[in-house]
Amino acid sequence: MRLVDRICLVVGVVVVGVGMLRLAGYWDPPVVGDAPMPRAWAEEGGQQPGPGPAGVPGQDAPGAVPGKEGVPFRPGRPGELAPFGPSRMLLLTTLDTNGDGTLSAEEIANAADALKKLDKNGDGQLSREELFGTFRTPGLGPGVGPGAGGPARTMPGQLGQQVGLDTPAQPKDDEEKNLLSLILEEIPREQGRRLNVPPVDGRMLRLLAEAIDAKTIVEIGTSNGISALWMALALRKTGGKLITHEINPQAAALARKNFQRAGMADRITLVEGDAHKTITQLKGPIDMVFLDADKEGYMDYLEKLLPLVRPGGLICAHNVNARWVDTPFFKAITTDGNLETLFFTAGGGLSITIKKR
Repeated sequence: MRLVDRICLVVGVVVVGVGMLRLAGYWDPPVVGDAPMPRAWAEEGGQQPGPGPAGVPGQDAPGAVPGKEGVPFRPGRPGELAPFGPSRMLLLTTLDTNGDGTLSAEEIANAADALKKLDKNGDGQLSREELFGTFRTPGLGPGVGPGAGGPARTMPGQLGQQVGLDTPAQPKDDEEKNLLSLILEEIPREQGRRLNVPPVDGRMLRLLAEAIDAKTIVEIGTSNGISALWMALALRKTGGKLITHEINPQAAALARKNFQRAGMADRITLVEGDAHKTITQLKGPIDMVFLDADKEGYMDYLEKLLPLVRPGGLICAHNVNARWVDTPFFKAITTDGNLETLFFTAGGGLSITIKKR
């Protein structure tokens, strides 16, 4: 065989090999900055290749770190990572309990407790199974136990299949425009992030409340009132009311000012005190419940409020994700034939449960 023919043969084999690797999906490793990251790392983190989110002028793209330059999520490059974006590292996902992409002082202070919850065997260390297996839903991931070996599951706080579909809220009228400005810009700028729901979760709560024509909504965990204001956007049209419960006096005072400022004080009633006790005074029917307080108390809230929820009503719980699979609350909302539960994972993790008719 002539030399030229041999060279052509080698080049042809290389081209065909590269083409087959690309088709098989093994030649497109995630990228951090300009350095490729081994594909296995992304698979251990439960990442699914997909297009990056489209940027919105004047807003941080999903996955970008607000106020930090040089670490953007560049759209259109599969599997690309940003520090708190769609491919967030697992430890950061664990520490970022409300899934908004930043670590607050409270989350940092509680970091040790959050990590201890991953240590299933109590040996003071996190094994590979405890770290990676924790982020798999039974039957959906390569964790340990029955059903292991399925495809990796995109975690709450990661946009997963929704990347590129995150669009800004569009106000219908001037009143809604002013309320969105308060919720998204003015209050966070003046009062800080606090433990509020991410905008995408707030928008989902508003959508659900308006879709079921909610007349009575009960919220557990007010903070400074951002989530209540999202739901109040729906109550403007349904003519309903919201009863929100907050144990922290300072947060409650701030929330009352925000409700007054938004012109929603007549639609939102704030009950101050321990919600485990104060909700016992409630009467049904309740159209929608939103839980966003002490996570260990979710089961108690569910047991006390579910009987008051009307058939066809909703129980939504924030920060519920795959790490909850062994908790009584998770089992209660997913194994009861009277309930149907789905999980909204684009923001901080939101379980949406309907009480069947």
